[in-house]
Amino acid sequence: MEQINLNIEGLKNFISESEINEYAKITGRCNNDLHDKTGLGNDFLGWVNLPNEINNQQELIDTAKKIAEDIEVMVVIGIGGSYLGAKAIIDALSNNFSNFETKLGKPKIVYAGHNISEDYLHELLLFLNSKEWGITVISKSGTTTEPALAFRILKNELEERYGEQIAGNRIIAITDEKKGALRQLADTEKYKTFVIPDDVGGRYSVLTPVGLLPIAIAGFDINELIRGAQYMYKRISNNERYENNIAEQYAAVRNALYKKGKTVEILVNYNPKLHFIAEWWKQLYGESEGKENKGIFPASVDFTTDLHSMGQYIQEGVRNIFETVISVKLPENKLTVPKDELDLDGLNYLSGKRIDDINKMAELGTSIAHIDGNVPNIKIEIPVINEFYLGQLIYFFEKACGISGYALGVNPFDQPGVEAYKKNMFALLEKPGFEKETAEIKKRL
Repeated sequence: MEQINLNIEGLKNFISESEINEYAKITGRCNNDLHDKTGLGNDFLGWVNLPNEINNQQELIDTAKKIAEDIEVMVVIGIGGSYLGAKAIIDALSNNFSNFETKLGKPKIVYAGHNISEDYLHELLLFLNSKEWGITVISKSGTTTEPALAFRILKNELEERYGEQIAGNRIIAITDEKKGALRQLADTEKYKTFVIPDDVGGRYSVLTPVGLLPIAIAGFDINELIRGAQYMYKRISNNERYENNIAEQYAAVRNALYKKGKTVEILVNYNPKLHFIAEWWKQLYGESEGKENKGIFPASVDFTTDLHSMGQYIQEGVRNIFETVISVKLPENKLTVPKDELDLDGLNYLSGKRIDDINKMAELGTSIAHIDGNVPNIKIEIPVINEFYLGQLIYFFEKACGISGYALGVNPFDQPGVEAYKKNMFALLEKPGFEKETAEIKKRL
């Protein structure tokens, strides 16, 4: 069976084997800490064994099929990990232009609650006006500002259009099992519900109903996604030696590069379908590692597009960056360059070649140029983009992130810094209970 591979040949000019080995010992211990639940944030480690504990996929599939009979568009309401994982997988598996078509039985997924843009919500309502639609709202508490605002507006619109009973049948809530505003509302209104496990944080929740239900509604095979995660679980378990453990290897080389001043990691793709994989990855690593004035800053680029915008900086800017390239071995389709009699564009030397062959040479040429420009390169090789390999990739990144965060010496499973902007926003909005903060911030202004 083909599998995802990690290639670190592009690092040999930048970190020595002894420097990597220093972290190899650490990452093994960190992997044990994840499984033994002896590290920081151990009350949020439910994701570690999750691939082998999912037992409600048939209920998720049945729910997805049932609601798909009545709707053309599903609005997924959530922010951060409550939507990024699902969007990453759905975008990766979708036709690039599929959202321009909608039909009953195969719903398109759109998103709300991930911003506070009045124009976005207004335009979303206009779009939904001519569609059959429903809502999947995702929130443990039900009171997070962005999704709560969107849900209030969209719920009101849905009820006005269909009446409360029919609207209620088109709303699915993914929330806490027992507590919170959304749980209370869902129980009162008798919405169909799924549970977000208490011990799984948002950015690690792709393999819970948070990610699995929207992916199933979009028509993709969550059984294969789970199977891929299960395969990777075995491959990078704490019982697997470092020499074969790509999660420990990735965590080790990241930390070795960081120790040598490489403080920015750029996740690179050469397939636009992977754009939101990078957006999900940025939250996963940024929110997990960026604390206590530590951490690698996660950035991303879409090549070759961004070679014409960011390529100059990557080649010759501040030398504090390294790249991790997601390389897809085979595309889904085949397209070759035609021959042209006039050859005014000078491309006849490429006639008969596959577009992907040209893309691969751009990838190789760029890696060589960047290594020559003192940008270390890591490569993650994927056979094809499908549910099985995306399941592997998601779990690989999650596991490596937990290991890497422990190796860095931080708690990868909290996010205390996220509350700072919320406190200021609530004070400026004069939210009840924030009177003291309101007075203080008004003095500053």
